[in-house]
Amino acid sequence: MAKMEKKKLGEILVEKEVITSAQLTQALAEQKRTGERLGRVLVNLGFITERELIKFLGAQMEIPFINLDNYLIDPQIIDLVPQSLAKRYILIPVFKSEDTLTLAMADPLNVFAIDDLQARTKCKVAPAVAAEADILKAIDQYYGISESMEEVIKEASEEKFKVVEVEEVDLDKVETLAEEMPIIKLVNLVIMQAIKDRASDIHIEPERDKLRTRYRIDGILYEVPSPPKRLQPAIISRIKIMAGMDIAEKRLPQDGRIRLRMRNKDIDLRVATLPTMFGEKVVLRILERAAMIVDLDKLGLFPDTRKKYEEIIVRPYGIVLSTGPTGCGKSSTLYASLNRIKSTKMNIITIEDPIEYQISLVNQVQINPKAGLTFANGLRSFLRQDPDIIMVGEIRDLETAEIAVHASLTGHLVLSTLHTNDAPTAFTRLVDMGVEPFLVSSSVTAVMAQRLVRTICPKCKEEYHPPKEVLEELGLSKEKGLKFYKGKGCRNCKNTGYFGRTGIFELLIPNEKIKDMVVRKTPATEIRKEALRAGMMSLREEGVFKIKKGITSVEEILRVTQEEEFKITA
Repeated sequence: MAKMEKKKLGEILVEKEVITSAQLTQALAEQKRTGERLGRVLVNLGFITERELIKFLGAQMEIPFINLDNYLIDPQIIDLVPQSLAKRYILIPVFKSEDTLTLAMADPLNVFAIDDLQARTKCKVAPAVAAEADILKAIDQYYGISESMEEVIKEASEEKFKVVEVEEVDLDKVETLAEEMPIIKLVNLVIMQAIKDRASDIHIEPERDKLRTRYRIDGILYEVPSPPKRLQPAIISRIKIMAGMDIAEKRLPQDGRIRLRMRNKDIDLRVATLPTMFGEKVVLRILERAAMIVDLDKLGLFPDTRKKYEEIIVRPYGIVLSTGPTGCGKSSTLYASLNRIKSTKMNIITIEDPIEYQISLVNQVQINPKAGLTFANGLRSFLRQDPDIIMVGEIRDLETAEIAVHASLTGHLVLSTLHTNDAPTAFTRLVDMGVEPFLVSSSVTAVMAQRLVRTICPKCKEEYHPPKEVLEELGLSKEKGLKFYKGKGCRNCKNTGYFGRTGIFELLIPNEKIKDMVVRKTPATEIRKEALRAGMMSLREEGVFKIKKGITSVEEILRVTQEEEFKITA
């Protein structure tokens, strides 16, 4: 059966004029002598390159091609196939979807291998094709990757790794070590564990006598087991090689990007290095391309707030601002907004720094200051592109602000962000930048401030009674019959009591009085008083609503919100 399949492959190659009949005859004779696979024989004889063979299989036989360099394979998936079988058949499991296991195979027509793997894994096998050299490299790299950090570090503790000193680094030697399997395993393990732990960032921080590693999970940094200090140069160099950075440049900050696939998901890692006293610090921002494009319904908006916001973003003009500190979910809100209003009948253009996620039906532009493409001049050129909706990643300066205001007043909907603590301050921030108050008043149709709060872990959620002074601070001490919850801490949430995050929001839609206050340069505190009188729900009030729903804890709302400077009196 296997010979028929292999002969069939050869015949198809001849039929498609990839090789000649004479070359096939010679290859079959060589195969009979050596016992190697026909594809390998053809490559060894120089009749076809391995890349050409892979492309042929993919195009002609509808077998997908997998570039293993772009994948991070979960150790649990690796465990499904014994190493002996992976080496015998030259294959490696890549990901599993429900009951289907995708295998990267050097010979995806080997029905014996497919039947064997289906019987052993109890899964349907979906064959894909990859370069044999890449598969063999991945087998060496991944089998054993499920080892603990301590085991991988022990493997990297051979004599050749002990001579590396941070202060006196031989560049050629460090580059060589960075490509050694123990270092590759170590870096892969750090990245994979962060993704499995739902981390948004990985911090690798050099100190005098240690290399600290921390993951940011649900907005909070947690320290994790770290490699020894002596491996610092090789680890940093490995990450810089993966991100396409200059490993020789250690005196200046650098930015790079790594694109990977793990669990059949596209993952981008934005990498930034920073020279410090004890070596280069590296931060890797983990961006799962599909995760950010969420629906407005899933952001956590209070139902009435969501209804009002949706009414605003379908208007044909005006500026809608999302405000808050770094990491509060502003980008998620902008993407969700665009995802809700995009249409084949609209021309939507964005200018971002950087483009974090791709959205269909949206023309996305990455700023490039070195080439002269800034938010301001990019936005100016957009107006000649006949846009309906423009999204500006951030309003940072007067020039960008003025162009955004001009665009909104000439019949465009503009979405953007500002770094302010609350919604009312957005008006005064624009005025402080130098925008005329009457233009701010006329153009800004809504400001939505937001924060992200951690949600209680559903696996260890339990009822409890918060201290009286905490309830008094939130105005809940006199309410009867309320139940309060917190997470006890379990394996699911890594003993934090929280799992995941949701948003709290305050939406300010200026009425005529507020617009007049903006024109008169009224302080933000007074604008806030009027907004609350007019019915704006504050961040803390929406947080209290989520406490009552059992979504988050009183401590979490106190952590991310401040006491209101103004209380509405009856």
